Amino acid sequence: MNDVTPNAEAALVARLAERLGEAHVISAATDIEPHLIESRGLYRGRALAVVRPKDVLEVSWIMAQCSAAGVPVVPQGGNTGLVGGGVPHGGVVLSLARLSAIRELDAVNATITVEAGVTLKAIQDAADEADRLFPLSLASEGTCQIGGNLATNAGGTGVLRYGNARDLVLGLEVVLADGRVWNGLKRLRKDNTGYDLKHLFVGSEGTLGIITAAVLKLYPKPKATVTAFLGCEGPQAALAVFERLREEAGDQLTAFEYMPRFGLELVLKHADGVTRPLQGDHAAYALVELSSPRADADLPGVIETVLGAAIEDGLVEDATIGASEAQNAALWKLREMLSEVQGREGGSIKHDVSVPVSRVADFIVEASAACEAAMEGVRVCAFGHVGDGNIHFNLSQPVGMEKAAFLAAWERFNRIVHDIVHRYEGSIAAEHGVGLIKRDELKLYKDPVALDMMHAIKIALDPLDILNPGKVVALSPEAPAALPGGGR
Repeated sequence: MNDVTPNAEAALVARLAERLGEAHVISAATDIEPHLIESRGLYRGRALAVVRPKDVLEVSWIMAQCSAAGVPVVPQGGNTGLVGGGVPHGGVVLSLARLSAIRELDAVNATITVEAGVTLKAIQDAADEADRLFPLSLASEGTCQIGGNLATNAGGTGVLRYGNARDLVLGLEVVLADGRVWNGLKRLRKDNTGYDLKHLFVGSEGTLGIITAAVLKLYPKPKATVTAFLGCEGPQAALAVFERLREEAGDQLTAFEYMPRFGLELVLKHADGVTRPLQGDHAAYALVELSSPRADADLPGVIETVLGAAIEDGLVEDATIGASEAQNAALWKLREMLSEVQGREGGSIKHDVSVPVSRVADFIVEASAACEAAMEGVRVCAFGHVGDGNIHFNLSQPVGMEKAAFLAAWERFNRIVHDIVHRYEGSIAAEHGVGLIKRDELKLYKDPVALDMMHAIKIALDPLDILNPGKVVALSPEAPAALPGGGR
């Protein structure tokens, strides 16, 4: 990355303001502040300005100007990331919020074409109005934007049935580092005309190009849904119930979410408007959802048959089935609030990991025992998407311990948890991405040939290293440190 003088930076900001209008080039410190941090507060960055283009042509022009000046650009959507990937460390923040048009919905082709700044909730609503489903669902869906969802290959609760964000994309429009626009907005399900370039940019976290629009898949809208909440003796029993449900329900099994007793206790303690779903305490819980596009589908019959046999076999200790949409929503709220309430219990060290589905229970048991042995009183909160192998293996500070002292052990717990994940042939970054926080961890666990290829792709598409520099891969010795403030 080229050294840029303060005068050159000021001249660039002035050119941007002249083209976009001063209202859309924000440089006042108080106005920039919300764009410099993420929700966890682990990193605080800096930026010359926040620019807000109105369309792809303005994004293209901005990138051409910044490329010529050697000034970094950090694309930013709803800024709901969790790994430091959207925090700028100099240069310009490029907000995509004004690219908010839904360009086309083709019900027969089952696609919707949207710009990067459209919120996930707005896409869901547009699909719903057309009697279709866009299945990507996240806790931040009212705020997060589809460009960021795609750039991080977001997961969520629907991956078991519908796949990650990558699986929901047919085409992309992308602005490259030098300002050129790649128009890959095809609505085709079959296209074997060479490399499938869209997959370079989905999951690249803004380091290879800026996604400005996408063609997304739609699905038949569920007409029948059943939700159940189960109490089990542990993760092995929960996994066994999952296997039985998958065997009986097939693609009708759309969610299987796991949470430990400690996780449910946190929700009941700190969340408003929630009630205990089952009498008594259980070591583990599972939230199950079946759905079908057929209104006459006998989903209650399927789940009652499976759960009845599981209770007889001792795999399920207790269960409740929602009898209305309100009851279903109440059961889902217990799972959805878990991420939010952990912070109210003090410091939380978080690991977003995945292992083969067949190893989920073994991983939870082994990693929990290892962490509990490493620190007396640490409280394990391992929860997540058992159906796709993604576990949020989080640790809450021991009661009475200082938060700062606990968070200082983050790197030590990383090694414990990630070593086990690696031994299970898993991934240390499942659905939140790599960003800054896991960039250096990749050097320990990623295949070195894969790292070489990633660097080669980065250099080929962004030779000046101006697109979100220092994230995912670090090309420059001046890249920001992965550990915020020398520690966490």
